[in-house]
Amino acid sequence: MGSIFLVRHATTRASASGTNLGQADDAALTADGDRLAARVGAAIALELAALPHDEIRVISSPALRCRATAAAIAGELGVEADPRSIEIEEGLRELDYGAWEGLTADECRRRDPELRARWEADPYQTHSPGGESGADVAARAFPVLERIEAWLAAGPTRAAIVVSHNHVIRLRMAAQLGIPPSDYRRRLLIEPGSYSLVTLAAGDRVPAVRRIGVSTPAPRE
Repeated sequence: MGSIFLVRHATTRASASGTNLGQADDAALTADGDRLAARVGAAIALELAALPHDEIRVISSPALRCRATAAAIAGELGVEADPRSIEIEEGLRELDYGAWEGLTADECRRRDPELRARWEADPYQTHSPGGESGADVAARAFPVLERIEAWLAAGPTRAAIVVSHNHVIRLRMAAQLGIPPSDYRRRLLIEPGSYSLVTLAAGDRVPAVRRIGVSTPAPRE
């Protein structure tokens, strides 16, 4: 039984303020984000302690915020600290927001009210202005994830930690759960620094979804 952890990168200034962060700005984690990434790694280490595994791969979107999160998780898992041990996959990049980059949802509605209404109704088929649709993201991200899932299903004691983005994870989890792709934004909420867990085995007709959007809140002072 192979296990895949789909991790959304930890907190950036954009995720803390509610502004769109796609591909144009390669933002770093905040100090809180650095601490959150370490907590995610510790939580995944506890999950793996209860799962059979003897091979672990850490895979990341090329975005700085994802690479930093992946490095923190790898450190908590005792995986080789060399950054070159983290596999980088271009297809895992976040949705390209185009002209909506850096804007809040309300600012997008004021700028492009009709387009924004169509996008909110069906973000899978509707493109952001000068950017991508959910279908575009799925077309490049799903082949990457399917290759990882095939590797996991072929080995009973394999695990993969895949660090990517909000749209990538919601789209994949919607597909795994049989949710219509047009509803992926409405039906699933994936917070920064959260993880979802899916297990796969050779011969299984469908993967088993074990966790969705598990968050690791900071301890109280």
